[in-house]
Amino acid sequence: MLFDINENLGDFFYDEPMKNHTSFCVGGPAKLLIKPRDEEALVEILKSIRKNNYKYYILGNCTNIIVRDKGFDGIIIKLKNKLNDVKKVSDKEIYAGTGASMKKISEFAMENSLTGLEFAHGIPGSLGGAIVMNAGAYDGEIKNVVKSVRLLDEDLNVIEVPGDEMNFSYRHSLVQERDLIVLGATFSLEDGDKNEIREKYEDFDQRRADKQPLDMPSAGSTFKRPTGYFAGKLIDDSGLRGFTHKGAGISEKHCGFVVNKNKASAQDVLETIEIVQKVVHDKFDVTLEREVKIIGD
Repeated sequence: MLFDINENLGDFFYDEPMKNHTSFCVGGPAKLLIKPRDEEALVEILKSIRKNNYKYYILGNCTNIIVRDKGFDGIIIKLKNKLNDVKKVSDKEIYAGTGASMKKISEFAMENSLTGLEFAHGIPGSLGGAIVMNAGAYDGEIKNVVKSVRLLDEDLNVIEVPGDEMNFSYRHSLVQERDLIVLGATFSLEDGDKNEIREKYEDFDQRRADKQPLDMPSAGSTFKRPTGYFAGKLIDDSGLRGFTHKGAGISEKHCGFVVNKNKASAQDVLETIEIVQKVVHDKFDVTLEREVKIIGD
């Protein structure tokens, strides 16, 4: 055994290719990928990791991540489809675990005739990542509907923080300020009509299909929105629509998306991002900040 961790705590995969897990379809192997059995197992795994000072990273649906080609010389804890219960806790409140997809959560809300999560239906990630980044779309944001968040604090104690104390702002939350781990969240919603909610889902889904390159591997919007600008327009106005660099490039459909065009490596994607940043900065004196996170050595 390469790591001193009880393998009964979940599913263990050694030298696991991360390209099989990331939405960009790039990335070398993680020394160990663990899918914890449940919340208690996650805590025990983290205790072992910290006791032994292992390098680790916690991921959900891997939709906002680039793993470098050399991989990650440590442990990836993947929570997708784990810790993913969604349940009703009162007439207008639902609780979801960190590994639940935003689509699953929003559809549960619809089935219970609760409105407020329509914006989240097409967000590809899981709850944990959505909380960390205060995910948003179509004028909706996580901060508008979260009542409270269950977290592991720096000492692996379970705490609950009210939504208005989560320091939510554009692509930011308290989780990024401290060494916190999302376990789940309670959403406060409103009564709604199931058919009207479904119509909104269908409308938003169609808008995404029309405007976004959903048929190509990507991490969604690659760059944060610069103050006073839109990243996609800056990239388009820089003449980069459809730009190709090795196996990666800019989407013809939406210039805010760096995409894997033809069996790209992680390095192809990273070089494309750097080229775009340089061209936009040289032309408009605007710095594009990555929204996507980079992992690896």
